[in-house]
Amino acid sequence: MKLKQLLTICMLLVLSMTACSTNFGDAEDVGGLTSTDISAEDVSNVDSQEQEAAAVTEDVNWPNFNEEDLDDSLDSIEMTTITLSGTKITAQGDGVTITDNILTITSAGTYQISGSLSEGQIIVDTKDEDTVHLIFDGMDITSSTSEPIFVKNAENTVITLVEGTDNVVLDGTMTLDEGEEPNAAIFSNDDLTINGTGSLMVNGNRAHGIASDDGLKIVSGTITVNALRDGIQGRDSIAVQGGVITITAGSDGMHANNDVDEDEGNIFIEGGIFKITAEKDGIQAENILAISGGEFIITTGGGSASVSRTDLVQWDDWDYQNTSEDSDVSAKGLKADLQLLITGGVFTLASGDDGAHADAVLEINGGSLEITQSYEGIESAAITINDGTIHLAAMDDGINGSSGNGGEMMGGGREGGQFGSGDCALVINGGLVALDAEGDGIDINGTIEMTDGLLIVNGPTGNRNGAFDYLGSFNISGGFFVAVGSPDMAQAPSSSSNQHAFLYNFDAVQGPGTLLHVESSTGEEILTFVPSKAYQSVVVSSLDFEEGEIYVIYAGGSAEGAVVDGLYSEGSYAPGTQVDSFTFSEMVMSLGSAVGGRGDFMEGEDGVEPGGGVPGGGRHP
Repeated sequence: MKLKQLLTICMLLVLSMTACSTNFGDAEDVGGLTSTDISAEDVSNVDSQEQEAAAVTEDVNWPNFNEEDLDDSLDSIEMTTITLSGTKITAQGDGVTITDNILTITSAGTYQISGSLSEGQIIVDTKDEDTVHLIFDGMDITSSTSEPIFVKNAENTVITLVEGTDNVVLDGTMTLDEGEEPNAAIFSNDDLTINGTGSLMVNGNRAHGIASDDGLKIVSGTITVNALRDGIQGRDSIAVQGGVITITAGSDGMHANNDVDEDEGNIFIEGGIFKITAEKDGIQAENILAISGGEFIITTGGGSASVSRTDLVQWDDWDYQNTSEDSDVSAKGLKADLQLLITGGVFTLASGDDGAHADAVLEINGGSLEITQSYEGIESAAITINDGTIHLAAMDDGINGSSGNGGEMMGGGREGGQFGSGDCALVINGGLVALDAEGDGIDINGTIEMTDGLLIVNGPTGNRNGAFDYLGSFNISGGFFVAVGSPDMAQAPSSSSNQHAFLYNFDAVQGPGTLLHVESSTGEEILTFVPSKAYQSVVVSSLDFEEGEIYVIYAGGSAEGAVVDGLYSEGSYAPGTQVDSFTFSEMVMSLGSAVGGRGDFMEGEDGVEPGGGVPGGGRHP
C-alpha cells in the first residue's frame, strides 16, 4: 500500500513542480549581490514562519487539538485525589482500586496524583468512552519490574503537568525484547495527550521513554526523556503543538513507527523547543514528517558522518560506500520514509548520516536549516526548495537526488548495483542555499530546475566529483548562483536554459580564500566571492548577464564591504589578475582549460562547448 501512495505523490509532484513557485524577492534583486538582505530577512521572525503552515501541500492533513487535549484546568468538582507515600498509595474519591502498591483507575474522570512512590504502578483500565484526565501535581513514581504509568485501556487519556511542579517517572533496568509490550516508562495502548506548564522527567531504562500504540499529542510542558531505545514513540502519529522537549535516546529520538497502515506513521510539529541526542535517527516518520515551526538542535550518530573516506571503495572511476555490518543503521537528523515537509522553524543538525532525508518527496517552504555535519546534507527522490535559508556541510554530496534509503554511490547514482534511472528531480524556486560538500555539491540522478533564489556551492577539491552532477538537464530561468569546485567532472546548466551562465576552468588550482570577481566591461559588478576551499572550476549564472555584453573574470585582489556566505556586497574591489574576458554569444558559455568534458559538454576548438557529452556526469564504466 505504501508503494502505491509513494508513486502517486511522485506523479503529483512532477505535474506541479513548474507551477509551484514562491518568489524570493524581486528578480532584479536576486540577480545581483543581495545575500546580506536575503539572509537577514529569511532567518528573522520565526513566529511568522510558523504561520506558513497553511502553505503545505494538499496531501498533508494536519491534526486537530480538541478541547480535551487543551484542557489543563484543575477545577473538576468530582476530582479523585491520589497520594503516593513511600511504598503506599491512598486515594480519596471514586473510580479506583488499590492492590498492594498498584493503583488501577477503572472509570473516566479526573485524578490528581502527588507524592512519591519508590516501587509501584498506576494502571488506567476503563471501558468508558469519556476521557481519563491524570493531573501530575508533584508526582514521583518508580517501578523496577514494569512500566510505572500504563494506560491499558481507555478511549483517551490526558496528562496535565501542574504549573511549578516537577514530576518524575522511572522504570527498571530489565531490558525488554524487541516487540514486547508494554515497552515504555509511560505507555498507552490508546490515544495519549500531555499538556500543562509543569515539568516531566522520564527515564525509560527498559526500552522507550514515552510511547503510545495509537496517537500521541504534546501540547506543552517541559519534558525530559532518557531512553534505552526511542525517546518518544507514537505508533500511529505524534503531534506537537509546543513545549520544551529534551531527549537522549539509544535509538531514535522521536519515532512514528506504523509502517503497515497507509495513512499512519506520521509526525506533525507546529512549534516547541527540541534538543535531541540520538544514536539513530533524530525524528523519524514511517510516512509523513511535517514541520511548520519550532527550534531544533538535533545530534545523531555521534554528530559526525559515520562513514569516513577510508570506508569508501573505488570502483573504476566511482566511489561508493563499503558495505559493513553497520550499513543498515540509520542516523539521520530528519527522516521520512515517504514525505518530509518543512514550512518553518529553526534547525541545527549534526548528523552521522543524512541531515534531512525522505525516500520520495522532500519540500522546504521556509525556515532556517543549518546542517553542520552530515554524510549527505539533503536527500530525496524529488526535492523542492521554495523558500527558506539552508546552510549545510556534507562529507559526500550536499544535495542528493536519489531514490530509496541511501546506499548510493559517492559521485554518482548507482542504485542496487546499477546506475540511477534518472527520474529524480531538484527544483529551486527561491530561498538561500549555501553548500559545502566534499563530494558533489549537488548530485541529482535526474533533472535540475532553478527559477529563483540564491545558490552558493563550495564543492569538492577531488576530481571524481563536481559542483554539479546531474542526469538529463539543468535548466535555469531565474535566481543567482555561484559554484566552485574541481574541474575534471565540472558541469554547467544546459544550453536550453533561459538565463545566461558560464563555466570557467582555470589552468591551475586557486588556493582557498582566493577572490573570484566578475564584472562587465563598463565596471558593473556581477560577483565578488571568496570560496572557502581550493578550486579550479567556477560556474556563475545571473539575471544581470546580457547577450552581447563583454564580461571580465578576475582572480585574487582584495575586497571591502559586507560579506555573507562568501559573497561581498555594498563594497569595493581592488583588481587581482585578469584571467579572461568574453562575450555571451550563447545562453551557456564554456571557457578556460578543457578539463574532463562531461554533462552537456564536449571538447571543441575553444575548450569545452555546449552540446553532446556523457549525460549526467560521472565517468561511466
